[in-house]
Amino acid sequence: MSENKKIASLSISGEMILNLHSLNNEGGEGNQIITRQVTIVDKNGETHTVNAISGDMFKHIHAVHLAQLAKEQGLPLSKYAKKLNPNRISGEEIASYTRNNVAKSSGTSGDVVTAMIDICTVCDTHGILITDKVGENKNSSNTPRKSTVEFGWTVGISGKTNTESYLHTKLVADASGVRGAGSNEGQNIFHRPANHGVYAFVCNIDVYRIGFNDIDRTYPIDDAARASRYKALVQSLLSSFINPKGAMTSTQKPHITDFKGVVAVSNKLTPAPTISALNEDYQNEIKKIANSINKIEENAISVQEFAGLGQLSEILTNLMAYEPYKIS
Repeated sequence: MSENKKIASLSISGEMILNLHSLNNEGGEGNQIITRQVTIVDKNGETHTVNAISGDMFKHIHAVHLAQLAKEQGLPLSKYAKKLNPNRISGEEIASYTRNNVAKSSGTSGDVVTAMIDICTVCDTHGILITDKVGENKNSSNTPRKSTVEFGWTVGISGKTNTESYLHTKLVADASGVRGAGSNEGQNIFHRPANHGVYAFVCNIDVYRIGFNDIDRTYPIDDAARASRYKALVQSLLSSFINPKGAMTSTQKPHITDFKGVVAVSNKLTPAPTISALNEDYQNEIKKIANSINKIEENAISVQEFAGLGQLSEILTNLMAYEPYKIS
């Protein structure tokens, strides 16, 4: 890896066109599945109600891709993460960690974070909260590991999203309308939404924090391990766009017809700038911010535009060759 190609953070701001998807459901009323909607404010102060996909959805999609990729590449995973359990890691597994005094009465919350980082790639990069006491460690309760990956709401741009509802029935031998003895037997009639529109997407990765213990301010894993996790993280991000494994995708796989925007990269601790595509001038705004920062810190920020998933894949693939920034 080249010494002059370091990356401390990266962000993606863009416009994603999604058709016939159902990633953004918030439950049901009777036999009607309800589409999640939020209220936003435009530059004139006027409010608009639009379709939106929670950041939890894309974070879940990314975490699943990362866990599977980590397993394939031999990166460390907790027992829970290997099974795609959302709890990610257990207190018992941390307590059995033998490389520090994590389970002893003299242990600290920093010892718990070190154990989490060392044991599990997903816990390190996606974060976790340990609520229980670890062994005899009195300082271990409610120990947080903040995520290095952040996803905002993927929110519809005003006037460019809509929802339609479709009648779905289950094919049965006798469609007389009589339900069977079990709740899943007989004929079931329900209404399912299909959403479409242009959505503003934002995400950020604090690359410098991969493997970094925020409490002890140290890196308990070596540079090679950090580089491997970084590459897997970026590759999983690309996989999340190529194959979003979210809600109701077994029969309503999203038609992603376009994705355009900006990838911003910082090679120092100055954050890579992010502006939502809810602002129609977001690309120019990001470029102006980058130019201003570069006047303060020479060549700190680079900006690359992409017009389609193909160009985005090229950018992310090239970024995998960069070296994660390390706080000295």
